[in-house]
Amino acid sequence: MNFQRHRRLRKSASMRSLVRETHLHVSDFIYPLFFVEGENVKKEVPSMPGVYHLSLDLLQEEVKEIESLGIQSIIVFGVPAEKDECGSSAYDHNGIVQKAISQIKEVAPSLTVIADTCLCQFTDHGHCGVIENGEVLNDETLTLLAKTAVSQAKAGADIIAPSNMMDGFVAAIRQGLDEAGFYDVPIMSYAVKYASSFYGPFRDAAHSTPQFGDRKTYQMDPANRLEALREAESDVAEGADFLMVKPALSYLDILRELKDRYPLPLVAYNVSGEYSMIKAAAINGWVDEKSIVLEKLISMKRAGADLIITYFAKDAARWLNEK
Repeated sequence: MNFQRHRRLRKSASMRSLVRETHLHVSDFIYPLFFVEGENVKKEVPSMPGVYHLSLDLLQEEVKEIESLGIQSIIVFGVPAEKDECGSSAYDHNGIVQKAISQIKEVAPSLTVIADTCLCQFTDHGHCGVIENGEVLNDETLTLLAKTAVSQAKAGADIIAPSNMMDGFVAAIRQGLDEAGFYDVPIMSYAVKYASSFYGPFRDAAHSTPQFGDRKTYQMDPANRLEALREAESDVAEGADFLMVKPALSYLDILRELKDRYPLPLVAYNVSGEYSMIKAAAINGWVDEKSIVLEKLISMKRAGADLIITYFAKDAARWLNEK
């Protein structure tokens, strides 16, 4: 009989390790952190077990733990004490994100600090831009996004990560950074961000649920593939240094297409809904959390991601460090 014996390469753990095509490393992970005003605040987000709101006086302990696990990059979100119509605390030099970035760079200068650049956490209506007659104004929002990015760079952010999905946001932020002298601060663009139902728990964490309507006029239709390519093409042309696909797990095909087309580092955002579903199932004993998380993360690497933003970063780092 003539047939292929594929099982030869699976017959032992060492053989399987020898021929493994895709690998996870702790340095692949970017860990999201949520900072709030106040003192001695460490409050678990109800829909995200293991994810916390932290006040700045507890920042050092958290950052040192992250460093001790070998995680090299974090992305910073802020929940301000007060919000207004135009999200002014997003670009306040004394805002919660700016203060957090500054303190992180003091206690952990070698950690790569990424600043999420958006307005939705800072506006009282929960949308990512300036509102007029119930509509999100694109070009007027760009000015505020550029101000936000510059203030974050001044605070010490190593990378600016705009997530708002306004047209032209990479060009506007690049111009703003360059004019302020931050030529060497790269932009990690949320280039392909779908209007997904997987963001619910994040909105609990960031207090950013829209107070009317939804975000479908600026975030993408989950049914669209070609639109993702157009969005990425625009961001590459405008000067993005990284491209991102968000969410990750339901859009692995999009990750692969971007990986095959563009030479830029590619980031997958393993979003809150993906996290919370596994956590809930694991708490109920329905799945083995460690094995399912590592399988999920390696699927993102196999699809083409170079880096993964994930709330599982600390858990996954501990599991990988056990080996």
